[in-house]
Amino acid sequence: MTAFAPLELLAPARDVAVGMAAIDHGADAVYIGGPGFGARAAAGNSLADIERLARHARRYRARVYLTLNTLLFDDEIEAAQRLAWQAYEAGVDALILQDMGLLQTDLPPIELHASTQCDVRTPEKAAFLDACGFSQVVLARELTLDEIRACRAAMPRSRIEFFVHGALCVSYSGRCYLSCAECGRSANRGECAQPCRLPYTVLDFTGRELARDKHVLSLKDNDQSANLERLVEAGVTSFKIEGRLKDASYVKNITAYYRRRIDALLEKRACDGWEHASLGRTSFAFEPNPEKTFHRSATDYFVNGRRPMIAQLDTPKSTGETVGTVIGLNRRPPHSIDIRHRVPVANGDGLVYRDSHDELVGLAINRVDVLDDKRLRLFPRESLMRHPDLAVGTTLNRNKDRLFQKELAGDSASRLIPVDFTLHARADALTLVARADRFTAEVTESFVVSAAKNPEAALANLTTNLMKTGETIFSFASLDVAANDESLRAPFVPASLANRLRRDVLERLADVIATTPIERTRLAPTPCSYDVDTLDCRGNVANALARTFWTEHGVVIADQAFELDPDAHRLDALMHCRHCIRHTLKLCPKTVKGDPALKEAFKARNGGHLKPEPLTLIDPKGRRLIARFDCKACEMTVGFAPN
Repeated sequence: MTAFAPLELLAPARDVAVGMAAIDHGADAVYIGGPGFGARAAAGNSLADIERLARHARRYRARVYLTLNTLLFDDEIEAAQRLAWQAYEAGVDALILQDMGLLQTDLPPIELHASTQCDVRTPEKAAFLDACGFSQVVLARELTLDEIRACRAAMPRSRIEFFVHGALCVSYSGRCYLSCAECGRSANRGECAQPCRLPYTVLDFTGRELARDKHVLSLKDNDQSANLERLVEAGVTSFKIEGRLKDASYVKNITAYYRRRIDALLEKRACDGWEHASLGRTSFAFEPNPEKTFHRSATDYFVNGRRPMIAQLDTPKSTGETVGTVIGLNRRPPHSIDIRHRVPVANGDGLVYRDSHDELVGLAINRVDVLDDKRLRLFPRESLMRHPDLAVGTTLNRNKDRLFQKELAGDSASRLIPVDFTLHARADALTLVARADRFTAEVTESFVVSAAKNPEAALANLTTNLMKTGETIFSFASLDVAANDESLRAPFVPASLANRLRRDVLERLADVIATTPIERTRLAPTPCSYDVDTLDCRGNVANALARTFWTEHGVVIADQAFELDPDAHRLDALMHCRHCIRHTLKLCPKTVKGDPALKEAFKARNGGHLKPEPLTLIDPKGRRLIARFDCKACEMTVGFAPN
């Protein structure tokens, strides 16, 4: 692979309509679930829809990746293999896999991508997957820039895919069994019940309450938009947006936001060989803004090292953008709220604020009156008697922007491929050549060519006619006229002929772009062995073919996958996390290292101990979990508390 492969913006597609919108808003590739075996059970699509999406993607040389990334049981392998071939025939460019059993089957000759569920955190794991024939590997979201560099150095062939935006799982992906253990819904099977988003009461080892009803396992949303250049320099070439359950407005907005940032980066670093991964330049009828669609605040997680607060303790809901501060309340009909505003508010907006328990409370707005350039009067849909905690000084955020949603509901983007035209003029014919990137088409028409009486006007008229690209996917970039006879450098070309040549050559160019095969070759595996000798139930070996795969690579399978018999496994670690509740609650002993006074103050808060004793978590149903801490590795595990 070259030092820098083309930079790919990879967007999620809940369905074909969202996938097409993602491409129209600048995605170089989309990932979508098929009829089954995708890691989002609620986001399946028919093969006919996937084929339609692939046809649309081809217009811009964009790619479609199929998520085939659940753990598979023995009775599912054959159906999954059949789906892989059907997806290939439908035009899919790559399969995203978790289950290594599929590598033992006859898969179509297209790229294989290693899912985030493969839990790739080390150079050794990255090198192993490269050797197994994966063309693209999704690294764990928890990695730092240095750790990404180390993985890049270990992979001679594979590209690195990295999540840059969206929801964060608190556990390393592929290493979370809490949902399966509690209710039988496996994260590895696309059915996670998201117990991490629940509020928990936290007790220390003495039984003292440290936090009540706080979302200590619910993380803020990922936002790497400020780190894109450093991520590329570390080896990332595919920027992945999370959200295969998100609606079209979210995908349009976030895709547009990253498209702009990546385009600016490509322009800045063009001299270094940084290139687009697909064709077309996108313009938008709105101003992309991540705060205007679903987000739980923002964090860049561990890319630049551990942050002091990556959990969103008070709510798992969308926090929105700050719109203003309450400066007056009228609790008698007609109820109203006066605010000093930072941004405009519109009829139909949805606002939120934090109540006395730090819970997020919603407030729908029916009408907005402008008092002056700094103050607005808001008339809520319901009585303020139902909002006793709303007070002067309360900050109001907006998590539903009606006007913004209206903008996104329409035709909110235009993606056009710039075309350079060359007109070859001979005495008896005109040939119009159209070039877009490396693609070329031409048409020739017999015509008695003569020199224009007014060369300047003739060339201007010709340019005007070629610029009329209309409803095509092309835009005019330049025109050059070539002629053997210098007198024909400014030929007379009737408007009707120029228009016909333009229409015909652009139709041929579109066909060339769409029908030229995109390379979909699967990398050949090379001899390799795994750096782990034994896999237990957390090795996610759920079928006989997966067992054979690992055995052939020198690994002993000590136990079958957790999902095959959850009741038989009483794991101490149902979650394995880089997130640390102690760090979040300011109970990390590393923060007081080397300072005797701070150590004593820390011990007073920690039951007289410096050691990071386990913490107990109690969910709303009274279920008790225990969080244990490995300070040397700077990691946390969560499992059921002992009876």
